[in-house]
Amino acid sequence: MTTKAIQNSVITDLKLAPEGHLKIDWVEAHMPVLSRIRKQFEQEQPFKGLKVAISLHLEAKTAYLAKVVQAGGAEVTITGSNPLSTQDDVCAALVEDGVTVFAKYNPDPKEYKELMIRALENKPDLIIDDGGDLVSILHSERPDLLENVRGGAEETTTGILRLKAMDKEGQLKFPMVAVNDAYCKYLFDNRYGTGQSVWDGINRTTNLVVAGKTVVVVGYGWCGKGVAMRAKGLGANVIVTEIDAIKAVEAYMDGFHVMPMIEAAKVGDFFVTVTGNRDVIRGEHYDVMKDGAILSNAGHFDVEVNKPELEERSVSVRTVRRNIEEYQLKDGRKMYVLAEGRLVNLAAGDGHPAEIMDMTFALQALSLKYVNERYKEIGATVVNVPYELDEQVARYKLESLGFGIDRLTEEQRAYLDSWQEH
Repeated sequence: MTTKAIQNSVITDLKLAPEGHLKIDWVEAHMPVLSRIRKQFEQEQPFKGLKVAISLHLEAKTAYLAKVVQAGGAEVTITGSNPLSTQDDVCAALVEDGVTVFAKYNPDPKEYKELMIRALENKPDLIIDDGGDLVSILHSERPDLLENVRGGAEETTTGILRLKAMDKEGQLKFPMVAVNDAYCKYLFDNRYGTGQSVWDGINRTTNLVVAGKTVVVVGYGWCGKGVAMRAKGLGANVIVTEIDAIKAVEAYMDGFHVMPMIEAAKVGDFFVTVTGNRDVIRGEHYDVMKDGAILSNAGHFDVEVNKPELEERSVSVRTVRRNIEEYQLKDGRKMYVLAEGRLVNLAAGDGHPAEIMDMTFALQALSLKYVNERYKEIGATVVNVPYELDEQVARYKLESLGFGIDRLTEEQRAYLDSWQEH
């Protein structure tokens, strides 16, 4: 299988593999839940004889997930889900481990799309998607590759929004498990993972102090909650902008200022978008921003910060530091965009901590097994992760930490199940 992977893969340089192996070994040592599932998969072989295509941010933690799926008997093909988050050394290491890889760091848009299509041309039985790109290509550009697909699992909020739109229109051709909506995903990955990794990316890229600055968090979903919480912990004054009145009240009661974006734009030093929508920072906001404002995005696609409207207002654009573009406006003010407006925590960092992705990728692995076993009865629709799988991952996590929890006695269970007066 290794020879086949080497012959078929499209990567930057196989010689980079030693460094990639070190990265994968490091995260494996800090992902005990996924390692436990790997042992189960090695014994059960749930994917024996099947082909699995994966599109995720291609770094070490994703690589370990690919190896776990491979350990379950699958022939795995993997591609990136963001051109700036792919790590070439990790790609090389995966190829040496027998995984076919179609990914490079920072390919041009045409090649990036072609690499994704190449990953699908293996005609997978199962897919793991991030942002809905594989599903979109299968349904629009390459329906000829749909014939073997039993189902899959989706990683992100953005991807689930796309899937649900397809499902509503009756266009979805196979079942997809909404991994992002699992409790363990949005409570831990979205809040603690995004919260930490966004500031890891911003801090390593800018090397500027956060304490005392004003941070504007655009969107107060689970990712926004994490970003705001960590900004507060770093000593920032935090403003939240929202379109949802309930979330806005929540942000206020969590101790943050709440105001419309047009007002927040006037006072922000750092801006982080986490909405899954487009143009949440746009022309009218640039017109009132302070000189030196730093703009970053933590949503899946690079459409949240409207770069064309920023370019229209600029007389020059230059790269002033790795992953920092400086836009000088006609009136002399300067704005800085991090990581081209792409996911700042991955394009300018290493993504979520390994311990966080341990739980998320455990959900991915178990969800893939679940959809493979039940794809006929599920049908072509979007389904949630079964609670028992969610709870299983949390239980494995507790056990890996050496913690235990209480269990209901029979009397307590009967009390909770009874409607009669006690």
